[in-house]
Amino acid sequence: MNTRKGFVRVNSRLPARTENSGKSKSCFVYILQCSDGTYYTGYTPDLERRVARHNNGRGAKYTRGRVPVKLVYARKYASVPQALREERRIKGLTRGQKERLLVNRRRREQVKK
Repeated sequence: MNTRKGFVRVNSRLPARTENSGKSKSCFVYILQCSDGTYYTGYTPDLERRVARHNNGRGAKYTRGRVPVKLVYARKYASVPQALREERRIKGLTRGQKERLLVNRRRREQVKK
């Protein structure tokens, strides 16, 4: 007999379920340049709010001692899983590869203007 029937595990790192839980939600992948020149990569559904939290010292532990941070890259994805895959890919890049990504992104934006 399973005594744990109906047990619901709560994970504080996961967002609370909402009415839109089954629907795809857009999400941003971003790169911040910290005050010491290092880069931090993350993902969020609300970019402005997340950058503000980093600058208020309430973001990731890594950025808390490296404020102010500057947003140097952001790209919107149609779903959270897509954003997570891209975040993981970017986190696996070397510093030089990340800098090339930033330069190439700036060039593409200049061409569009």
